Amino acid sequence: MRYFDTHAHIGLVYDDPIEQLLVCQQAKQSGVSRIVSISNSLIDFFQIYENLRTAEHVYHAAGVSPSEVANPGRDWQLKLEEALKLPRIVAVGEIGLDYFHKFGNRDSQIELFIDQLQIASQHNLPVIIHNREAGKDIFDILSDRLPEAGGVLHCYSEDAAYARQAMDLNLYFSFAGNLTYRNARNLHETVREVPLDRILVESEAPFMVPSIHRGKRNKPEFLPATVDELAALLDIAVEEVAETVYQNACRFFKLDSN
Repeated sequence: MRYFDTHAHIGLVYDDPIEQLLVCQQAKQSGVSRIVSISNSLIDFFQIYENLRTAEHVYHAAGVSPSEVANPGRDWQLKLEEALKLPRIVAVGEIGLDYFHKFGNRDSQIELFIDQLQIASQHNLPVIIHNREAGKDIFDILSDRLPEAGGVLHCYSEDAAYARQAMDLNLYFSFAGNLTYRNARNLHETVREVPLDRILVESEAPFMVPSIHRGKRNKPEFLPATVDELAALLDIAVEEVAETVYQNACRFFKLDSN
């Protein structure tokens, strides 16, 4: 089986560039043949991109997360445009809204989010969306401004009712290791509501470690545990689920699936 980790913070798993390359190689040996590396800031993006330049199975998203709203960086729009011209860039992200941590203020977060949606539209790239206790504003904004290339609600945390509403938009739903948690009933209900062809999986490394690996730092190589749980919840053969969500990710990121 082959797996596609659609969201991993490689730079937060390890600081050392050699260890970053090693964790990506270990993932490949575990069947995780493709990874999308995520950075919260553009400074981090350029550093991680350089560190992983030789890891050809690693793709990248570039963007400014809501955590950086108070200091997105000087000339961040120009730097984002520069980043999006690089090879193996497949999305703008992660971007979105986070009202739980109260980064900056809501207006500044919304402005940063909308600006990046517009840039993604100009580059015909999908967006990777961070949503923390901001579901209504996220939905309202995406209803008007979602790029034609679509988006993914990463590390999905809303309920099944929200998913049913969001399915009217060109959105995918990505599930992480918390899907394996016994008390994640809202996620278990949601995956049974969402069509399999709209589901992606992610490690969200180093966070959201699957329950079977609890106590360890999460890594992309642990992604198969999330796919196993997804298959069990759907009562579908794990081989079929793994290949379907792999194909979904290739379609979403506009990559050859061979």
